[in-house]
Amino acid sequence: MPDDANHPPLKVHVNLGSRSYDVLVGSNLLDRTGAETQAVLSGRNHAVLLTDSNVGPLYADRVVASLSAAGIRTDIVTVQAGEASKSMHVAQQVCSAMAAARLDRKGMLVALGGGVIGDLGGFCASIYQRGIPFVQIPTSVLAQVDSSVGGKTGVNLPEAKNMVGCFHQPSIVLADTDTLQSLPKREWNEGFAEIIKHAGIRDAAMFEEIEEVAQGVGDLPALIQRNVAIKARVVEADETETLGIRALLNFGHTLGHAIEAAAGYGGMLHGEAISLGLRAATWLSLQKSGLAAADGARLLRCLAAFELPLKLPADFDANALLDIAAKDKKFEQGAIRFVLLRALGDAFVSCDITAEDMRAAILHLHEPV
Repeated sequence: MPDDANHPPLKVHVNLGSRSYDVLVGSNLLDRTGAETQAVLSGRNHAVLLTDSNVGPLYADRVVASLSAAGIRTDIVTVQAGEASKSMHVAQQVCSAMAAARLDRKGMLVALGGGVIGDLGGFCASIYQRGIPFVQIPTSVLAQVDSSVGGKTGVNLPEAKNMVGCFHQPSIVLADTDTLQSLPKREWNEGFAEIIKHAGIRDAAMFEEIEEVAQGVGDLPALIQRNVAIKARVVEADETETLGIRALLNFGHTLGHAIEAAAGYGGMLHGEAISLGLRAATWLSLQKSGLAAADGARLLRCLAAFELPLKLPADFDANALLDIAAKDKKFEQGAIRFVLLRALGDAFVSCDITAEDMRAAILHLHEPV
């Protein structure tokens, strides 16, 4: 990418009144962390930088140097990379480390990493001393287009994913697209499950751009900005998921989360599980809501273009997955709220999907595409 001196970062504003913030997307943003943080959190001169064992060695020094140049003293807290760190036990360790660093209510947390670090860091920031500000620096495709925006924070329980958490909006999000160059191919690919989800629920025209990127052409920062804008508009309309609008973002996630949990956290990447959930939700949309076969096939082709799984391993039992899904937050008083598509770009929340429908969708996942 060209130097950002000539190409300033793209920006998406998330308008939430007093909790509003900007998402910046572009190159060399790590080196602007200090200046951008001071611009929105002026007067705060102490930060804890939360990162993981993969990302920290690559980028923590640059972020600390930038914060230091802006007069912000920084302590680094590093957790083990992987979904297992998204737990109550690790959250307690992080909060204890913040206390040991004598971070007070005038301090801040900076989350440098993928979705696990963003969710864990946001959760710790929300509960530490009853809430301190935090800065999101997402370093994966998945985190840049989805989890870093919207204020959902939390950790997993053994019973289900994201069961303990709260809404705590970041003060700013710095999505440095240069960091994506260090991603292993598998982690690069998994982020496109969420991009394809966004196209499915809100922006059918984006499929052309996704197909271009899959072929090695296209404008990745612009694609990331386009996804952030979709997420931002949905969040603005339904910040705490009380109106049913934000629930559209759960397309593919009802069964996707169950598959991820059944695999054992870390056994399957989030985007890989969501890819399977998207295939199931697409199949149910074909059966129940009139989705055209050509639209369904296009969505599945995009998932396949990024080598995302579309066939469920034989040892995943339908009954076990349904039991896990029943504990999900998307069930209200035992009723299933399932996101379906009428067409690409036209999603809705259905209350007509039964457990037997979901069982049939799981069985379908065992079949070749």
